Amino acid sequence: MKPGIATLVIAYVLSQFYRAFLAVLTPVLGREIGAGPEDLALSSGLWFLTFAAMQVPVGWALDTLGPRRTAAWLLGVAGGGGAALFALAQAPWHIHAAMVLIGIGCSPVLMASYYIFGRMYPAQVFATLAGAIIGFGTLGNLAGAWPLAWASETFGWRPTVGALALVTALVALLMGRLIQDPPAVENAGGAKGSLLDVLKIKPLWFIFPLMFVNYVPAAGMRGLWAGPYFEDVFGADSYGIGVVTLMMALAMVAGSFAYGPLDRLLGTRKWVVLTGNLLGAACMLALWAMPTAGYWSAALLLAGVGFFGSSFPMMIAHSRSFFPPHLLGRGVTLMNLFGIGGVGIMQTVSSRVHAAAPATPPEAAYQAIFLLFGGLVLLGCAIYLLSQDRTD
Repeated sequence: MKPGIATLVIAYVLSQFYRAFLAVLTPVLGREIGAGPEDLALSSGLWFLTFAAMQVPVGWALDTLGPRRTAAWLLGVAGGGGAALFALAQAPWHIHAAMVLIGIGCSPVLMASYYIFGRMYPAQVFATLAGAIIGFGTLGNLAGAWPLAWASETFGWRPTVGALALVTALVALLMGRLIQDPPAVENAGGAKGSLLDVLKIKPLWFIFPLMFVNYVPAAGMRGLWAGPYFEDVFGADSYGIGVVTLMMALAMVAGSFAYGPLDRLLGTRKWVVLTGNLLGAACMLALWAMPTAGYWSAALLLAGVGFFGSSFPMMIAHSRSFFPPHLLGRGVTLMNLFGIGGVGIMQTVSSRVHAAAPATPPEAAYQAIFLLFGGLVLLGCAIYLLSQDRTD
């Protein structure tokens, strides 16, 4: 399994890169093809919405076809093709179409890894493995920060993204050669089960709301709004934005590794998730209260949002403890649908909030976004408080 998992980690690095790289390219895309912040918010939202919508067929494919064919074909054809289209873009709608294709290509990668972990490794280490792959994969966040800013300034953004299209296709080929599918599993009655069977698991309904919003602040700020915010409020250029997003990406890496073993160390998943998300909401609301406190103060608060907002693998582990084995693929992809779908919906909502806010002072539009993101996490925490704690 190890060579195949290694290729999935590399593919997840690409997935993290593609969901976050628009923030750094904000200035150059605005100058060269007229893509403003609202256009890029829509593009980012389309990536997440497409990614989320794909979780239903991906869940079926993992349980039916296995992770090898599911991940390799989608990443190679849709992911590589979308990156190539992005490199050739001449108008904002080309960016929209490219991000839809890239979202399709990236949609099975993380869940293929979780499917293998859930089927082939002890249940008690699932959260640690899930956090580790996100931690390593979030290196894509790093590549999508200052290194991308440097590469786009040095070589141009089109050659840079074009090279990434070739890398994506190569990684997909390696996945097709190296991933090994786990043995098929059926339930005692021989039926495969369906998505409706997952939705009938009542404890999940207290987890869904926080799953829907927990990743919204980290993904929304890192992937999109950090760039315009620092450009408009602090006058940052691509290099300055790259430094801030690099800090946030490093915090997200650290957060993924930090969350992973805490359920075994503390004997709880619910209270680890709840505490982390409350602290992340506090960082977001501090930005709302003090949006002009200073470049480095804002950067540190965004790093806090990234660190505490990395509870995604722990929430997947909490949910997974309620899934029967034959519904593992559909179960983890349903949770991913909520997590990524929430980001996609809120990216498009946040673009409308930004457009509707007063033009002056420049921080006013971003304050509205900060309040929206922080308030949603607090609401999700209030419902999650009623959830049933469970470890393996």
